[in-house]
Amino acid sequence: MIPSTDTEPKWYILHTYSGYESMVKDSLFRLVENNNLGDQIFDVKIPTEQTIEEKANGKKKVVERKLLPCYVFIKMIYSNQLWYLVTNTRGVTGFVGPQGRPIPMKEEEIRKMRLEDYVADADLHVGDRVSIVSGPLEGFIGTIRSCNDESQRAKVVITMFGREQEVEVEYVQVTKISADAVEIPPEEE
Repeated sequence: MIPSTDTEPKWYILHTYSGYESMVKDSLFRLVENNNLGDQIFDVKIPTEQTIEEKANGKKKVVERKLLPCYVFIKMIYSNQLWYLVTNTRGVTGFVGPQGRPIPMKEEEIRKMRLEDYVADADLHVGDRVSIVSGPLEGFIGTIRSCNDESQRAKVVITMFGREQEVEVEYVQVTKISADAVEIPPEEE
């Protein structure tokens, strides 16, 4: 039997209509704000990854894709009242679980979906040189154009296909390069 109320926040999975993921996420954040539920709903995420896509004209572009279309992840303290509010959000078809009752995600599932990767003291600033250490852009080196400590994401300018390209990466995907570690190529004569 599923308890009617938990005391600790856990991650749950919501099923949505196709293409409604972002709208559901925005609606849930509005629900939290309008009903003062910040102490019961802690986070809502749509896991994404960046991939390189080649267009018909031969140009390549970095595209952000949803890892699991039709699913939104929510971290909350479960209660029957929240179940009602969340399942009645436009675009939500229900929680993933038996008879629409949620089952909390396991710790290894949370890590695999990278729902809680967090860099506690990111020493990243605009203008820093960084190396991308994971994801499809692994191995690229770039310069930080902007940082968002709240979302743990940075916009980095890298050189890809002979052009400068701005990409967004998570803090856990980059490592700061110290100034003395960067090799500066000798000037051509």
